[in-house]
Amino acid sequence: MKSLKADIAVIGAGSGGLSVASGAAQLGLKVVLFERGEMGGDCLNYGCVPSKAIIAAGKAAQGFRTAQRFGIANAEPVVDWTAVKAHIAGVIETIAPIDSQERFEGLGVTVVRESARFTGPRTLASENVTVRADKIVVATGARAFVPPIPGLAETPYFTNETIFSAPEFPKRLVILGGGAIGIELGQAFRRLGAEVTILEAARALGPFDEDAAKLAVESLRREGVVIREGAKAVAVSGAAGAVRVEIETTAGRETIDGTHLLVAIGRRAQIDGLDLETGGVKFTPKGVETDAFLRSVSNPRVWAVGDVAGREQLTHAAGWHASAFVRSVLFKARTRADSAPIPSAVYCDPEIAQIGLSEAAARAKFGDAVKAVSVPFHDNDRAQAERATEGFARIVVGPGGKILGASIVGDGAGDLIQIVVVAMANKLGLRALTNIVAPYPTRGEIVKRAAGAFYTPLLFSPGTRRLVGLLKRLP
Repeated sequence: MKSLKADIAVIGAGSGGLSVASGAAQLGLKVVLFERGEMGGDCLNYGCVPSKAIIAAGKAAQGFRTAQRFGIANAEPVVDWTAVKAHIAGVIETIAPIDSQERFEGLGVTVVRESARFTGPRTLASENVTVRADKIVVATGARAFVPPIPGLAETPYFTNETIFSAPEFPKRLVILGGGAIGIELGQAFRRLGAEVTILEAARALGPFDEDAAKLAVESLRREGVVIREGAKAVAVSGAAGAVRVEIETTAGRETIDGTHLLVAIGRRAQIDGLDLETGGVKFTPKGVETDAFLRSVSNPRVWAVGDVAGREQLTHAAGWHASAFVRSVLFKARTRADSAPIPSAVYCDPEIAQIGLSEAAARAKFGDAVKAVSVPFHDNDRAQAERATEGFARIVVGPGGKILGASIVGDGAGDLIQIVVVAMANKLGLRALTNIVAPYPTRGEIVKRAAGAFYTPLLFSPGTRRLVGLLKRLP
């Protein structure tokens, strides 16, 4: 066994762990990083990157089918699944050097490509290495949750970790789960030529603004995706190329047949094999129990960042956690993990992006003091020019013009929400969004227009008209 001493030991080379390791090493600290799988973690290899690559492929295919709106004849695309997989792999390969072992060793990080486990409150061990560290960061992420549905364990199925390298194209794909992963991949595979059925026990895209979610769901349905809400999977059976899901609805039981099955019901923190008990680290199925600064509630030498911290399971949240750790622990700035608003997005078409409270959640919390203003993309000139007018921007406002949240559904929503993110992160009121000058014509104008719509009743009120009437008498 090789024995090492470190200022910081990190378990997991995903988004959060890599950011911690990079920041600490560049600040001159001795860092040991354990990773048993692929560098870059889930996001690079099985999540954000490959899913957005296949979404792009699906969008290109769909462009053939909808070209007539621009005066170009529609056509049915010819899709080569092997070539699509090569495209996905190529995107991963291009990004991989940023997260590579070589790059981090160049920064001075000692990278150990083995599983690590706690052997004490401040010690870790892998197959060939032991580490005594002043501080330990758990950044092991999360994995697809596979529910205990009868028959599922005996039936072939995909998760996000395997679907992108499926040997054959799933001609009739049944998806368990109508969350972000199920909706994104369901639409992508439909656009590439598959028959797709999405089964959701509750409401599809449940955490998102109900109007935005409904608009996106209806868009998928128009493209031919079958979305069954209120459909609980109660049994699974079948073999390769022929799967069957039995569902229970308010109308009774029925069966759904397909060639392939994708499980996208949710994700669970990856804590197996860490021996957290030995390290004196309390945990729940959601992950490591931490305080507002991501520090373990039971072992002051341990922190958790990313999905395993039991908070938002988002890559950008993991990056923020790493930043909060560096600020709080290395610079003693005491930055809370919840001190920055975390946006979320679903990259279906139309996209959905959301930050803060939805209108319904805000009204439940603050009552009639809440006002929501919405502006449709139909009134946006750029959207008209691109024949993509579906969707809207909605800003939820509290007393004094405080921005409580926002939802945008439409092309590029994930990019457009960012100006609201800036305003909320810097505690700027709604008026700040009315003071920007947006280039014309851009879809981004819709945010300023929504902010302006909040003040329209006041601006053109009888009182304001009387004021203008008085002012016009002045020289």
